[in-house]
Amino acid sequence: MIELYTDGASAGNPGLSGIGIFLTGEGRSLKISEPTAPCDNHTAEFRALIRGLEEAAALTTGMLSVRSDSQLVVQAVEKEFVKNPSYKPLLAEVLRLAAGFDFFFIKWIPDSANRAADALAREAIHKQRGN
Repeated sequence: MIELYTDGASAGNPGLSGIGIFLTGEGRSLKISEPTAPCDNHTAEFRALIRGLEEAAALTTGMLSVRSDSQLVVQAVEKEFVKNPSYKPLLAEVLRLAAGFDFFFIKWIPDSANRAADALAREAIHKQRGN
């Protein structure tokens, strides 16, 4: 089983944005910190999940357990519905990628349990600022 922790961060609404991905399991560990186009925080959260799913798919099609501190993203995936039209294409991409796994689970976790992915997302913003 692969465990995927994702987080998106934005400095502004919209503003400089970054994604953080921490993937672990089956003898592997991967950390990704990437800037993304300026956006709001929810969009950054969706982008982080999409990028994380792409990385996980390169490692397994078996069991994937995702953890996110974004209630909006987790609820959207669980219900396969999001109200905001700007998030609909992002959710559609998440669902398409998730369907590629034999077993896919997603769970909301508090910020305190997602520190690795959060630090990676914030690091991506700092890189853009030149810090």
